[in-house]
Parts: sequence; C-alpha cells; structure tokens
Amino acid sequence: MLPERLRRVMELLARLPGVGEKTAQRYALYLAADRKGVAAELGVELAALGANVRPCDRCGNLADVIDGHAVCGVCRDRRREARLLCIVHRVQDLLAIERSGAMRGRYFVLGRLLSPLDGVGPDELPLAELSRRVREDGVSEVILATPPSVDGEATALLLARELAALGVTISRIASGIPHGGDLEFADQVTLGRAIDGRRSIG
Repeated sequence: MLPERLRRVMELLARLPGVGEKTAQRYALYLAADRKGVAAELGVELAALGANVRPCDRCGNLADVIDGHAVCGVCRDRRREARLLCIVHRVQDLLAIERSGAMRGRYFVLGRLLSPLDGVGPDELPLAELSRRVREDGVSEVILATPPSVDGEATALLLARELAALGVTISRIASGIPHGGDLEFADQVTLGRAIDGRRSIG
C-alpha cells in the first residue's frame, strides 16, 4: 500500500539501534510529508557524514575531518589532564562518562572487546597503539572503564597485564554499574560514583 521508495526508507530506518518497525514507519511518513525541508537537510548531512566525520587519529572518538586530519574536541582540549587516560569500549561509553562530569583526563576507544567466542583475540585489539599513546603522553594512571560483563572484565585483565610493564597506575571503575549492563544507559550519578570510586588492579 506504500510507495516502494518509502518502504525502502522504512527498512533502512528500522536497521538503526532502538528503532523498531512502527517507529521507522512513523519517521518515514513524517519525512515524506515534511514541508519544512528537514528531509532534504537530513539527506545532505547523511551524504556528507562519511567523508567529514571519522574516528579521532589519537583516541578513536568521533571527530571532524579538517585538512585530512581528525582530532576530537577532547584531545584538542588543553585543559584536560594528559597524564590520566580512560579506556572505553565504544564512543557511546565515552559520551556517557563525559555526561557524568567526573572524568577530566583523556580517552582511548578500543572499538571492540576480547571475545574468543566471537573470534576477537588479543591480536584484534589496538594494544600497540594504546602502549604508544601511554608512552608519548607520559600517562601516569590508566582507568579501565570497560563494561562490567564477561568480555569487559576479560579485556580489563588483559589490558592491566599489558600496561603493567609501562609502570603506570592501573585502576578499574568501581561498582555501581550492573553486571552485563552498558555504560551508555547508566545514569550520571552512577557513572560519577563509578569513576570516583575506581580501584587499583594488581
């Protein structure tokens, strides 16, 4: 009953996380009936997204591409404590911790977690890049803020073992985040307490 192109837009929207079939239909119908130019403006921005936004060259956070380089706002902020480095799984986790206001250091986004069942071993993690970042920035403390899940804990233990040889203090975010939960959905108070109450590993 709907035009083919509109159905295609609905199918694409339904692939987005948290967007079900009914929500996708509501979005697509709104955009099709839009008379304020939102659909056209959204189309232009989406078309330019891949070329103008990419992972930060230093930490993996998302950043604008300027003159062929991508350095995010956190890495550019000279008020940040360069000797304090927080390691997270995803950009969503970085943003969640930033909302807590408890982290004044910088970040390193892994992009994936150690997960033998999914074929992700130590060689698939950016351990060499992380070690180089710790040395170059003179990092004195590393906060392991991987999720409190089986894969997150295994990754934290691996990172603690790899970084121990660099002579840095290694801490793990404290309890408060439910086991198996995602940092992205934790409230600001819980995340703030988790950062403030981090504990040493090893």
